[in-house]
Amino acid sequence: MAERVLMKGNEAIAEAAIRAGCRHYFGYPITPQTEVAAYMAKRLPKIEGGVFLQAESEIASINMVYGAAAAGFRVMTSSSSPGISLKSEGLSYIAGSDVPAFVVNVQRGGPGLGGIQPSQSDYFQATKGGGHGDYRMIVLAPASVQEMASLTVKGFNLADKYLMTSMILADGTIGQMMEPITFEDARVETYDKPWALSGTKMRRGHNIVNSLYLKPDELERKNFERYERYKSVEENEVMYEEYMMEDAEVCVVAFGIASRVAKNAVAAARKEGVRAGLIRPITLWPFPKAPLRKAADQVKAFVSVELNMGQMIEDVRLAIECARPVSLCNRAGGMIPSPDQVLASIQAAAGCRDSRLPEGQMTSPAQKGVN
Repeated sequence: MAERVLMKGNEAIAEAAIRAGCRHYFGYPITPQTEVAAYMAKRLPKIEGGVFLQAESEIASINMVYGAAAAGFRVMTSSSSPGISLKSEGLSYIAGSDVPAFVVNVQRGGPGLGGIQPSQSDYFQATKGGGHGDYRMIVLAPASVQEMASLTVKGFNLADKYLMTSMILADGTIGQMMEPITFEDARVETYDKPWALSGTKMRRGHNIVNSLYLKPDELERKNFERYERYKSVEENEVMYEEYMMEDAEVCVVAFGIASRVAKNAVAAARKEGVRAGLIRPITLWPFPKAPLRKAADQVKAFVSVELNMGQMIEDVRLAIECARPVSLCNRAGGMIPSPDQVLASIQAAAGCRDSRLPEGQMTSPAQKGVN
């Protein structure tokens, strides 16, 4: 039996990254992800070839990631919401240079400095690019400490496979909670990197890693080539979980800590006689469109459960092409919906209770007028 260890989510990411072959970490402390950097500061200097560097800023750290990635190393950085915003230009340069990198965002409330409590309000930022220009990132949303570890290894593998940035998009709750985990379920894959700036040793031509294309036809060609690769990601790398969807009449869609609350609410709805089910996106990009489209042929309504003002709900509606009504059950600013709030939203979607309740009796504090 694999050894189980009790770890905090942030620490699980760091240890899994090391086991995945990451030997270079560049970052800057910010709550609620600082334990990732602290763990790397303790572990990496003791490993052959390990480099930990606390940069002078988030901007400096992402450009250090760019340099190490261009040299062919498995490299990572981590931050929380405002820090990721500062890294956004570097993320665009990395995407434009087609080098693999791994980034962790353990989200806090916003906009602005917001608060240090958990949130999912960076969904748009992560899934729609994050910086300027036409590009995508692979976005992985863990719902447990175990997945914080396994999806970290998966993220490094996917980044190398598709020459992209992979991002762990976790909320502060998953980053700070502790659970027993193992490191046995994630397979480390290795890829040749003939494009890397590893030194010619007078045995090959010079490699160039560059995001600058002054001829518009050349830049257009690069973008079309890049999106062909992205298409392959969409066709082959979608990950999701289904729970009690076999006979569901209401489909709840949730990720991260919200999905754990939603799963309890689905079970409670079943006890109340409402056939509810859950689809949990594990990859937020590529988004699991096909299972949602399939669910739209079966259920009569969807409920999107989120720790924000309603971001993923747009992708749910797009995926099902508005074939069924989609309502929002949400909290924001660092608050998490309770199972009872999600249950009330499921019951309203199923028609078991009035969704147009008087003011002050909404199914969630931010749900007034949202259907």
